[in-house]
Amino acid sequence: MRFALLSALVVAFGAAIAGPANAAGKPIPADVHNVCGPAAPGTVRCFAQLRTDVHGGAGPRARTALPQGYGPADLRSAYRLPDAGGDGRTVAIVDAGDNPNAEADLAVYRATYGLPPCTTGNGCFRKVNQAGEASPLPTDLGWGSEIALDLDMVSAVCSACHILLVEADSPSVADMAAAVDTAAALGATVISNSYGASESNGMQAYAASYRHPGIAVVASSGDSGYGIPNVPAAYDNVLAVGGTTLTAANTERGWAEAAWAYAGSGCSAWVDKPAWQQDANCPGRMVADVAAVADPRTGVAVYHTYDAPGWVVAGGTSASAPLIAGIIALAGDPARFSDASYLYSHASGLNDVTDGSNSTPVMDCGGDYQCTAVTGYDGPTGVGTPNGLAAFE
Repeated sequence: MRFALLSALVVAFGAAIAGPANAAGKPIPADVHNVCGPAAPGTVRCFAQLRTDVHGGAGPRARTALPQGYGPADLRSAYRLPDAGGDGRTVAIVDAGDNPNAEADLAVYRATYGLPPCTTGNGCFRKVNQAGEASPLPTDLGWGSEIALDLDMVSAVCSACHILLVEADSPSVADMAAAVDTAAALGATVISNSYGASESNGMQAYAASYRHPGIAVVASSGDSGYGIPNVPAAYDNVLAVGGTTLTAANTERGWAEAAWAYAGSGCSAWVDKPAWQQDANCPGRMVADVAAVADPRTGVAVYHTYDAPGWVVAGGTSASAPLIAGIIALAGDPARFSDASYLYSHASGLNDVTDGSNSTPVMDCGGDYQCTAVTGYDGPTGVGTPNGLAAFE
């Protein structure tokens, strides 16, 4: 069978590549900037992207002149989310290096959109190093925009959630895994990871750090299109979050979604297929499981002043992962998501995305579900995007 052969070739290709760079990648548009460059061996890269043609300036905005990019009201409308919920639950964000302005910038974002304050003083916000201590914090590693994006997306969909920012000493695979363990130890109910590197031999040594029973662990699928899947998204106990292009539409929903052309998807050469995945043409773990807005061309508003001009429009699956993490916390039972099985059994509560493809010049699945949005499961968007909380409660 053609597609079965294709899947086998993908697995073999993945097994032959030991480095972190995704060989299936394709050039990004000229008006989009990758926050993080390619991952060096033994490290991960963040998946945040910024529009370079949108500069919104600094400071709070009046409600009559909100920044460009989707804000909380847009995201709640697109995914039919309630305005309230998530009280007392903690979403942990794991990133590399420090953003010294993280709390102050978060305050501007939340004030601009009328969200309640989330500060160290009121107990809503906490920032620690990878050992769980308030100091010393790591140096700036160029992930400042990534950190701001993560914090703003959790806030956008779960304004009552507490936020724990764990800053790893470096983007090494070992340090990031240690930071995830710290997030779990400090009481996070959901842990969001907007980074990764192409799977390779030896990666299973860190799988246990992303497996914490009773805690939902989500990870971005990546932003290089179809090819070798990224870890930690490919670990079978992690909820792998793909990406869509989200646009307003004259439909009953009021929105339309298609698979984002750069959303990561792929068939694992190293992780066995979990029992809850039934797709036919990938013998291993298939990425992704679920999806949300990621295209920076239809991106989200983010506020970041440390090494950016203030208001920016951002995207990448670095946007979709913390958004899904916030929705899991909002729904109220993160323990259901120790893996993705609950979502697969409740797919009727999701929007099924059936348009778009993430094929690349190097890797083209020939129209198969692994790189093409189809009815039911597909690689770029998984089992769908949130449609209220029905699939998460």
